[in-house]
Amino acid sequence: MTHSNRVVLVTGGASGIGAVLVRSYAAAGAAVGIVDRDAQAGNALAEELKGQGRQVYFSGADVADFNACRQACLLIEDALGPVDTLVNNAGISPKHDGQPQPIWRMDPAEWHRVVDVNLHSAFNFCRILAPGMVERRFGRIVSMSSVAGKAYLDIVAAHYSTTKAAIIGLTRHLAGELGPYGITVNALAPGRIDTPMVAGAPPAANEAVIATTPLRRLGKPAEVADACLFLSSEQAGFITGQVIDVAGGWLMT
Repeated sequence: MTHSNRVVLVTGGASGIGAVLVRSYAAAGAAVGIVDRDAQAGNALAEELKGQGRQVYFSGADVADFNACRQACLLIEDALGPVDTLVNNAGISPKHDGQPQPIWRMDPAEWHRVVDVNLHSAFNFCRILAPGMVERRFGRIVSMSSVAGKAYLDIVAAHYSTTKAAIIGLTRHLAGELGPYGITVNALAPGRIDTPMVAGAPPAANEAVIATTPLRRLGKPAEVADACLFLSSEQAGFITGQVIDVAGGWLMT
């Protein structure tokens, strides 16, 4: 799936699944803009890929800050050209040493921060970039939801699952709103993916997930990236408003 002549913006692209997305799009020929708070990791990734002859630009920003997001988009489009593919990947899921964080013990500040990063960031970038896509009558938007947005999981807290459910609602609404302008809007719902954060979880937690996953393993970040590249490709031009699980059959709904 070639993405040459595409300009892709990946939020939260400095590390984890985001960095795999950036590398995958760059390998597929796209010019890639990275937005992340981690300037050290973001710049290092951009320089690494530039050394391989890729077109990559990093802009540091807090994705929850609308004005910072707008400035990041201006810098990326000035460096690479108009963004036609947006990947809303930025997200956080605070951990408390593996201890449950029920709603009656949740810090309101933590709730608001998770909503800001996981949900408001998606609004920010859609709001900023959709006008250009509408004007050009073409665009691809893929947002990261989660199986936690579709079913109860005791390994995450209410703020995370709520934001991931909201991403599904946003995706379906925008698919209807932007479809007449040639813009597709879809979401991915990853399951348990083998990232450093997941690797740091208690072994019993991952073993329990694997035991109830039909494919009997954790997912790979590259498998999430492959699904994302497909949804933003020409081959998926008639797919919109969909939420695709990348979960090995775990929590099929």
